[in-house]
Formats: sequence, structure tokens, C-alpha cells
Amino acid sequence: MNTKNFGTLYIVATPIGNLKDITLRALEVLQSVDLIAAEDTRQSKKLLDNYCIKTPLISLHEHNEEFRSKLILEKLAENKNIALISDAGTPLISDPGYQLVTIAQAAQHKIVPIPGPCAAIAALSVSGLPTDRFVFEGFLPAKATQRRQKLEKLKSETRSIIFYESIHRILESLLTMIGVFGANRMAVYARELTKMYETIQSGTLQEIYDFVENNSQQRKGEIVLIVHGVEEAVTDTEELDMERILKILTAELPGSQAVDLTVKIFNNRISRKKLYSAMLQSKKANDDRS
Repeated sequence: MNTKNFGTLYIVATPIGNLKDITLRALEVLQSVDLIAAEDTRQSKKLLDNYCIKTPLISLHEHNEEFRSKLILEKLAENKNIALISDAGTPLISDPGYQLVTIAQAAQHKIVPIPGPCAAIAALSVSGLPTDRFVFEGFLPAKATQRRQKLEKLKSETRSIIFYESIHRILESLLTMIGVFGANRMAVYARELTKMYETIQSGTLQEIYDFVENNSQQRKGEIVLIVHGVEEAVTDTEELDMERILKILTAELPGSQAVDLTVKIFNNRISRKKLYSAMLQSKKANDDRS
């Protein structure tokens, strides 16, 4: 099929809260296409009205995606350009659109990504947890048994694990994570990113649970939860290298900074707490010999 005779489907990322986060290219596309397919037309109209965009809207959500996808393919075949947006962030990332993209691709229509905001990546970028390797799990199952089974499968995951969570289940999910991962597993709780009441809280899973339980305001809005992966086993050679590098850095920097830098050098494969304890023991041994 010759795609040049057909319209283009644009997958357009939109702000996750702050409307100023829209890209110039996204605005240009939304203004110029023939039709915009939106997860919630009422929600998306707020964004379009803010930028005086008058492009017609139709809905495409989880309950009508099959029907709407066929209609959109017909429009594309008529050389119409169409943009897909979700309520917030990048379409298809825990949002509708997968079915549409799949069948549009099968029909050899041109599909163009217009990148922009994504809550998962925004949260990860400020989490302080390892960012070189991560896995996105989206929403956990609503049922408690299935939720625990899912987390059990992730128990040995060494990458940072990113979840979206409902305000109605956040405490239950945190309790299940404490039971599966352990109360001391490090995590980051990010809520209402880019909005007025943005919250980014780091700590152990137990500390985050206590923080959310004791503040009802933290059980409102959009939530991203990132959990530190389980630490990979450190080889004897790596442990010796860590000790050597820590010793060199401690001679030049305050102890806390030396530990932080060593942890980063070894890609967070050893806990800061463990390394700091080793540094103190080494310092005490040196003092005793003096």
C-alpha cells in the first residue's frame, strides 16, 4: 500500500498537569489535523480551549476503541490527518490507543510520534533511584490476590520498578509491597506532578506508607510509585574495588560525600547504609591503630 495517498496518524503527548508543558510541535499538529481522537473529550477540550484550538474532537477510550479505530482508519484512507491524545501524558502508556496503532500499522498508514510529557519518566528523573535500567509496570491488579501474585513475580527484579496507582488503592498496595519487598526497600512516591500540590517523597516503603496514611491529602490525585530494585550480589572483586575507591575518596571528601559517590560509581549495587557502616568501621580501626 502506498502510504503517501493516505492521511497520517499522530500520537501526541499532552501535559500531565501544567498546561505550559505542551510542546510547540504538539500545538502545531493539534491545530492542523482534521480530527483529534481524545480519551475524554471534556478533559481535552480544556487544553484545546486554552490554546484556542478549534479542531473537531471525537472520543476514543477503552470502551469504544474497537469501533472508533475502524472509523479513524476510514478517515485516514480518505487522506485525513488525525491526532490521538489521552487525558494527560503520552497515549498508550496505561492509556487507550494500542489497538488503534496496531491496526493502523497493519494497514500501513503513516504513524508519527509527537513526544512530550510522561508521568512515569518525569517521576523517575527526580527519584534519585537508578535510572539506567528500569521497568514500567503500570497499574497493579485491583484484586488483592492478583496484586500480591504480581508483586511476588517482581520480588527479584533488579531494575527500578515504576507503578501507577489509584488513590483508592495506594495504602493497600503499599502494605502488600511491604509484605513482599520488605519494609526497608527504598521507594519514591510522586503525586500530582507539575501541579500546584506536587509531592515527591523518598524513603523506605514503611516510611512512605506512614506518610500517606497520616495525610489524607496525599490520597488525592495522580500517583506514581517507584520502587528500588533488589540489589544484585556484589562479587569479591567488586567489593575490594569499592573499598579501595571509598578509601581514596574519603581521603579527599567528607565521609558522606565519599559514600554517595562510591554508590553512584558502582551503579547503586550496594546500599548506602551498608557502605557507610563499612566506612565507619574502617575509620574506627584506623583510629584504634593510631
